[in-house]
Amino acid sequence: MNDKHLNELFEFLSIPSISAQSEYRKDIKQACLWLEKKLKKIGFETDIIKTKGQPLIYAERFVNKKFPTVLVYGHYDVQSPDPLEEWFSDPFKPEIRGGNIYARGASDNKGQLFTWIAAAEDLGKKCELNLKFIIEGEEEIGSENFDDFVNDNKSLLSADICVISDSHAISPTQPLISYGLRGIAYFEIKIETMPKDVHSGIYGGNVANPAIILSQIISKMKSEDEKINIEGFYRNVRKLTKQERSLLSKLPFGEKEILEETGAINVLGESGFSVHERAGARPTLDVNGVWAGYTLEGQKTIIPGVAHAKISMRLVPNQDPYEIEKIFKKFVSDNTPVYAKSEVKTLSLNKPVIMDIKNPYFKKAEKALIKVFGSRPIYELSGGTIGAASAIKNILRIDSILMGYGLPDDGIHSPNEKISLEMFEKGINANKIFLFG
Repeated sequence: MNDKHLNELFEFLSIPSISAQSEYRKDIKQACLWLEKKLKKIGFETDIIKTKGQPLIYAERFVNKKFPTVLVYGHYDVQSPDPLEEWFSDPFKPEIRGGNIYARGASDNKGQLFTWIAAAEDLGKKCELNLKFIIEGEEEIGSENFDDFVNDNKSLLSADICVISDSHAISPTQPLISYGLRGIAYFEIKIETMPKDVHSGIYGGNVANPAIILSQIISKMKSEDEKINIEGFYRNVRKLTKQERSLLSKLPFGEKEILEETGAINVLGESGFSVHERAGARPTLDVNGVWAGYTLEGQKTIIPGVAHAKISMRLVPNQDPYEIEKIFKKFVSDNTPVYAKSEVKTLSLNKPVIMDIKNPYFKKAEKALIKVFGSRPIYELSGGTIGAASAIKNILRIDSILMGYGLPDDGIHSPNEKISLEMFEKGINANKIFLFG
């Protein structure tokens, strides 16, 4: 392990660049300046680009204008470390324990992003590809300004391929390439029956309870066999080819692993599809939060005036989040009784994306991963969403190779997030082979 790379990663991880909270604006700026300084030091021309939100870092290094160009995407922002009491060490004071680096952002995404910076530094002018970096500070809040930036800077971001390390391998000996990502449509529902909470003894039985109305609306969204009941929801869902079903069946991940990793009582999903297909190739709908009335300790006998819920839908290729937005809002409106008012607020919309695995750079990535990990990567359709990957594909018309160097138990977005030292080193080595070979 190169101590210099490790020490610099620790510096980067020590910056609490939390994008969701305005009190960390100075730390966001510090993270940008740190990246700018580091990339300049290893021969890149860099620029900190302002947006309506958090700034972006752009950097480029042309070894030879005749060489192909690789665009590296990553993000420097991190999730809040809450709840702090569940961390075994300070989330912004990186610590090595049991062969892992523990810190917020260790895996998502500072550690994985840094594998590309370290690889570029180690190769220097030996690199056989020109390199561009685009590093954003809003991934954890939905990449709110990324699409606009890409639309306005198509020439600047032009490249032959994009690489993204913001996912995971199956194990330290089994690499994974994601060739598709689900999109997302995220909403907040508000049901109101009164301008304020009222006494449940005096008014109970004579006024409508918005929490009950909301629960009735939610209960209509899915049937017992896990089918989504919103009219038109499945209209454009892409069907899997036989080849893809065969590829996905090779994933060593099934019901046993789901139960072990989640602690769930049972595995439940859409009938007619395998665990692997449901995990990335089929759309989903989930309730992310519900609140109304009194929720503190003890009793308070009221009927709430307002009830809220957050609902997210993971979308698959050919589904349009803007079309889903329309039919979802209509569904809520149609199922709201006349004695209540409903409002649906859109929180985020991101398109799904699928890559062309026949692109020759996928073979180049395969060779690099085989050489370092000792086994051929397995391909998957990821269940997650990376909004930037959608913009890069749909606006720039560039495929992205998602080469993950995290592990399934890294605890991203959770207390005690980590990245394996072994995976960090393997990531750097695989990236060097990809950029040099």
